[in-house]
Amino acid sequence: MSAFANAETALCFPADVMAAACPSRQILTHLTSRWSLLVLVALRDGTLRFGALKRRIGGISERMLAQTLGVLEGDGFVERRALEVVPPHVEYSLTPLGREAAERVLGLTGWIEANLGAILGAGAAAGCATAVPDQAAAELPSP
Repeated sequence: MSAFANAETALCFPADVMAAACPSRQILTHLTSRWSLLVLVALRDGTLRFGALKRRIGGISERMLAQTLGVLEGDGFVERRALEVVPPHVEYSLTPLGREAAERVLGLTGWIEANLGAILGAGAAAGCATAVPDQAAAELPSP
């Protein structure tokens, strides 16, 4: 767990994501990556082991999942717990800060899902639609 996960750090400068030098910019980058968003949403319902988390997030590689979990743990959003069993098991869950972040990004992911038809239609009308690859389309649930 990050050294800052349980303690609020006093800032000697105003937080401003619009300022290039502000550390909030790096946190924004971490939280808004595709994989970070999906990890936060997947862990919102509770603790998962690595394999279950990988199965929950379609298309993520083991390497990318491990890297994403490390970044989110370093920022204090995810807690990693190694269980003393053979073979070793590791569980991941959201910290209170991670739960708050997950609730906020859930609004965005829900909005995307609710408006996907309109978004794809607007892209098609502009001549730059996001195409759904045949393989991805085959994995989508039927309406």
